[in-house]
Amino acid sequence: METTQTSPNIPIIFEDNHLLVIDKPAGLLSQEDHTGNPDVLNLCKQYIKKKYNKPGNVYLGLVQRLDRPVSGVMVLAKTSKAASRLSYQIRKRTINKTYWALVEGQSPVYGELIHFLEKDNRTNTVKAYNSPKGRAKESRLKFITIKTSKNFSVIEVDLITGRPHQIRVQFAKEGHPLWGDHKYGNPQKARGKDIALRAVKLELEHPTTKELLIFKAPKPTGEPWNKFEY
Repeated sequence: METTQTSPNIPIIFEDNHLLVIDKPAGLLSQEDHTGNPDVLNLCKQYIKKKYNKPGNVYLGLVQRLDRPVSGVMVLAKTSKAASRLSYQIRKRTINKTYWALVEGQSPVYGELIHFLEKDNRTNTVKAYNSPKGRAKESRLKFITIKTSKNFSVIEVDLITGRPHQIRVQFAKEGHPLWGDHKYGNPQKARGKDIALRAVKLELEHPTTKELLIFKAPKPTGEPWNKFEY
């Protein structure tokens, strides 16, 4: 698999004149913040500038984000037209995003979660409510359980809405926080700097050809995923 040849290095799943689809490593910011740590957007701009010997500033549209501790499939737009059309698909909820997560406890075989989420920008945290409240936004997802053990479950999640920290917050609200999630789980039980959440599939319409594209990231490996066979 081709990579960006940057530090840190980012695997490239697909690239053409309009799209750049990557496998974001866990721990990498999607875009620059106050920390000054490396981020996907600037690293991918460096890659494009060097590969195509582009003078001046490089355009790259960030049309979706993955939380810093989350890994997996992420799409960026190489033209403003592609960015506009992908953003339209996101607003219309025609882009399908599938995740794998490892949660505490034995989750139901399948289900749909509906909560109302409100983000506090001061603390960068999200609260979940069971009924409408203030400016909280309706948030929905569907899931199936792939594997269970005595203490954990591997689940596949299809996002219906795309709210900040949505999967993490909704499963924590249901009593199944994600493995390693210090922010919404039990700090005493969180075991690493990353959380067990990976974007494994992304389905979208190509912004110019209108072809249905399906991008997949390799299944998660290493701890804690290696405790399960799937």
